[in-house]
Amino acid sequence: MNATAPTEPAARAPDGVAHPKTIRSFVRRTGRTTGGQARALADLGPRFLLPYQAGIADLDALFDGAAQAAPKSSAAPLILEIGFGMGEATAQIAALLPQTNFLCCEVHAPGVGALLKRINAQNLGNIRIIAHDAVEVIDQMLAPQSLDGVHIFFPDPWHKKRHNKRRLVQAPLIAKLAARLKPGGYLHCATDWQPYAEQMLQVLGQEPLLGNRSAQAHPELAGYAPKPHYRPLTKFENRGIRLGHGVWDVIFERI
Repeated sequence: MNATAPTEPAARAPDGVAHPKTIRSFVRRTGRTTGGQARALADLGPRFLLPYQAGIADLDALFDGAAQAAPKSSAAPLILEIGFGMGEATAQIAALLPQTNFLCCEVHAPGVGALLKRINAQNLGNIRIIAHDAVEVIDQMLAPQSLDGVHIFFPDPWHKKRHNKRRLVQAPLIAKLAARLKPGGYLHCATDWQPYAEQMLQVLGQEPLLGNRSAQAHPELAGYAPKPHYRPLTKFENRGIRLGHGVWDVIFERI
């Protein structure tokens, strides 16, 4: 998972100026990049990797008609995915929804290489990757009401109480994302850690630009949503289900 969490209280530097201390929700792992992942980065990176820029991006130009069979009269829907791990679910969703474009943020190089390999193997043209902190991408590159959806699947739950402040899904980030959703666009979070699911439900429920699309349709789920058809069951999730672990989907809509 790759994004900057809310800041801690400002610390006073030697120059006497207070500088906020950034809390990151991710740790840059030093896992080994395989030969295949390295080749994918070198060979496919120029096409599918987008550079971070400190300015609003022309998203249609970045994808350049990537989505298949998109209506000629309108741009393809655009989904932002924050943190895709090794890209298994991302590739499956992109294959299932070929008329939709996916802008994916991840800082872990082996994961980026792995998704590029999947893109090549499955001949996917509707994915673009920014290997950069997602919050900076949101702040700098995404215009208000530019997204049709946001996916945050299984972010690091930071189980220990003293680390809860590092969790990604907190009010400041949700406010940024809500502002960048088009009316009717959706924000979909999923987790297998119940305390984090409860936090997600609370934080999204307190954002005035968002409404719970499942609360009335599925009152028996207490605010949570049924798993949508597009979110695949990963190997990790299947293993958790076999062990009796729960999975919670939280889906809210831009009002």
